[in-house]
Amino acid sequence: MPLHTVSYLFEQNPRSHTFDLATAHLSADQAAMHLIQLHFGDSENSLNMPNADASPDEVMRQAQLLGFSDIEIQSPA
Repeated sequence: MPLHTVSYLFEQNPRSHTFDLATAHLSADQAAMHLIQLHFGDSENSLNMPNADASPDEVMRQAQLLGFSDIEIQSPA
């Protein structure tokens, strides 16, 4: 499975995480959704999670509200 390294700011602190995903391409909104799940997936408050049918713009807005910014993806060639 391809490894995708996502570099981002979370509450203004630089971070990165590598995701092992079945997809060869990872868009910014998909990366944002994975980051939200990573940071808030165990939260008892599901209000942090975008709806399952959320558009890419809605996912990005939710990620920004939760403190994510400057999402950059390094995917395999």
